[in-house]
Amino acid sequence: MGIRRITLGIYNTYDPLKLREPHRRSIARAGALCAAFEINLAVFGFPFKIELSTPMEMADFVAKSTTIGQEGKYLLDIAAEGKVQIFDFVSRGFPPQLGIPIATTCKPEISKRTTPGEVMEIIRYKKGVLLLLGLGPRGLSDELKKICTYHLDITGRGYSLETCTAMGAIAGYLGALRDRF
Repeated sequence: MGIRRITLGIYNTYDPLKLREPHRRSIARAGALCAAFEINLAVFGFPFKIELSTPMEMADFVAKSTTIGQEGKYLLDIAAEGKVQIFDFVSRGFPPQLGIPIATTCKPEISKRTTPGEVMEIIRYKKGVLLLLGLGPRGLSDELKKICTYHLDITGRGYSLETCTAMGAIAGYLGALRDRF
């Protein structure tokens, strides 16, 4: 089965007006992780110019400006396979084709708390999941967390992780569980 029914979602809470190095580097890192662990990638609210409006155009731009992920090759590969999507900011809900939205947070709401094992069960018995991370010092807003069905603390201990560290932990943890399901 793999974990291809997982989408890693990066929500821009960094700079809504100008595409900066943290934007590009996080996309490049996510591309490498998504390629390695057979995960889809969705980016939300990134300030791409009109000429970067398709996943391939965005991947090509990022690849030309990074050494991460074999100079962006992994990102280009998943974009060519149709595993990358670009969305504007959301306010009411996430696109249903991405699966059940799960906020990744070190402070999960008790009534929405889930575990990596439960996430794998959701994938196994339902449709896919969208694991949402906030890119920026404030992480995901309370409003975004409210519209997510579940909350996942990948550490299980309330540790706050930097976005790219959290991406690696999520992909690695779920990748390790993949073979058990």
